[in-house]
Amino acid sequence: MVNYQDLFHVGIRVPDIDAAMSELGESLSVTWAELRDSPAQSIWTPERGHQEVHLKYVYSAEGPQHIELLEGPPDSFWDGRDCTGTHHLGVWSDDVNGDTEQLVAAGWTVVGAHDDPAAGNGYGVFTYVRPPSGLIVELVDRSVLPFFEQWWSAALHG
Repeated sequence: MVNYQDLFHVGIRVPDIDAAMSELGESLSVTWAELRDSPAQSIWTPERGHQEVHLKYVYSAEGPQHIELLEGPPDSFWDGRDCTGTHHLGVWSDDVNGDTEQLVAAGWTVVGAHDDPAAGNGYGVFTYVRPPSGLIVELVDRSVLPFFEQWWSAALHG
């Protein structure tokens, strides 16, 4: 199952990522990695199937627990206009598919994933899962850790 010690970020939905970066960066003394502006971020949800949405996101460079800010389009999984604030906890996983299936068997619900599991390739490199109590956990494949380390390091070392 999920190892809480592998927590690496808290995801926060915001309506204006630039304003949130300015406000939180200075107030919390964090440096931001390069802002990612993805006009076609892939997401699969049980309700809407596969979609590509415009997502802006950024991580604090300092860790080991990072802050992730997310600005998503209206009515998307990441829309922060009506419900700003903590959205999820991000945890590294060595087996996103296996961990997700174990959590589903324990009564959790898949909220979203990188890929449609019905396509035969599993959930992809991330899933968002929620227990009946409501806390969303994002399982992120540890294989992408080097990408994140490079991204965070570039912000700290210019």
